[in-house]
Amino acid sequence: MSEVYDLLVVGAGPGGLAAGIYGSRSKMKTAVLDKNAEPGGQAATTAELENYPGFWEGTTGPGIMEKFADHAKAFGTEFLRGTVDEVDFSGPIKTVHTQQGDTYQAKAVVLSPGATPRKINVKGEAELRGQGVSYCATCDADFFVDLDVCVVGNGDAAIEEAMYLTKFAATVTIIVIHEEGNLDCNKASAEKAMKNPKLKWVWNSTVEEIAGDGLVEKVVLKNIDTGELTDYPTNGVFVFIGTEPHTAFVKDKIELDDRGYIVTNDMMETNVPGVYGVGDAREKYLRQVITAAADGAIAASAAEKYLSELETLQNDVLDESKDKPVLLAFWAPQIQESIDSISAVDKVVEGNSDPVGLVKLDTYRAKKTATQYNVNEIPTVVLFKDGKDVARVEGAKNITAESVADLLK
Repeated sequence: MSEVYDLLVVGAGPGGLAAGIYGSRSKMKTAVLDKNAEPGGQAATTAELENYPGFWEGTTGPGIMEKFADHAKAFGTEFLRGTVDEVDFSGPIKTVHTQQGDTYQAKAVVLSPGATPRKINVKGEAELRGQGVSYCATCDADFFVDLDVCVVGNGDAAIEEAMYLTKFAATVTIIVIHEEGNLDCNKASAEKAMKNPKLKWVWNSTVEEIAGDGLVEKVVLKNIDTGELTDYPTNGVFVFIGTEPHTAFVKDKIELDDRGYIVTNDMMETNVPGVYGVGDAREKYLRQVITAAADGAIAASAAEKYLSELETLQNDVLDESKDKPVLLAFWAPQIQESIDSISAVDKVVEGNSDPVGLVKLDTYRAKKTATQYNVNEIPTVVLFKDGKDVARVEGAKNITAESVADLLK
């Protein structure tokens, strides 16, 4: 059993590494746990990367991910190796177990397990990945200007990506497993695609092989009805048959959508306090290195505020209230009435004959604590005794010197 980390990041993709950078820089004891020896996740498999800001001349996925990792290490992030197979997020200290038999504990956890594109698993696909085989039009379309490419898939994502590719490629041929005119995408997208002059269609067919000498040169197509094999020249193959998030180990531990993606709010918070989701495994609109990095920065920042709230609540309220009453006052600087009310609370505490603790929390910065104690009106003053909230006064009209004094009787 290791010591307890402030922040444990599961997964070393761009989202996880960014969380490591921001976590360590915030002076949290931070570790990144990943199953691979080299960091970077899916991004590290990208041979060329030219849409990350500042790198208009291009860079490589492994190269920029190495920089991310070095940046995290420079701030003190610890790197751990292991494949997570079980977690326990039920208590204030989160526990993560690996297949290798190691157990790690942390006050907050950022989940960055990633997702992988579903593959068609044919000869040549793996060998030519990054050499004409792609799973991301946004990433790679610019490499195929005035060339001919194929798209495998016919759902909403496939048709949308194929339409995007027509802005770059000379022609885009969609390989469809169904009979002519039958697509899995929505009707509006299908009608629009059918009218696009740069789109070609091969119906009732599957890809049997992707071939080329160092670069994609052709696909071998199989007609489902006749079994006939046909060589089809092309410069690139884009596969869009869905992605698979690596979230099996957190099933029933946090909320996932019906496809297995992690459900979060805009602070990257899951439905479990102290647990965050980032990167490609998160339910989101755009899966790119830049959006994953943004997720990680947000999650680590949110985790730092969460831990700060916990520390304040535990040390200044729950522990202190075992020796003396403690007033926890929720206010907001933009609400003038709450400022006036807190002043009244200050005067009562200062003039009280018996010792009374007072902790003031800005609800903007202490949303978790406000939610935990069902604070629905600002200002609210909650009285704690023996580590428990026992009484409260809500609303500016009700919080007066007299009402606060009565609260303490």
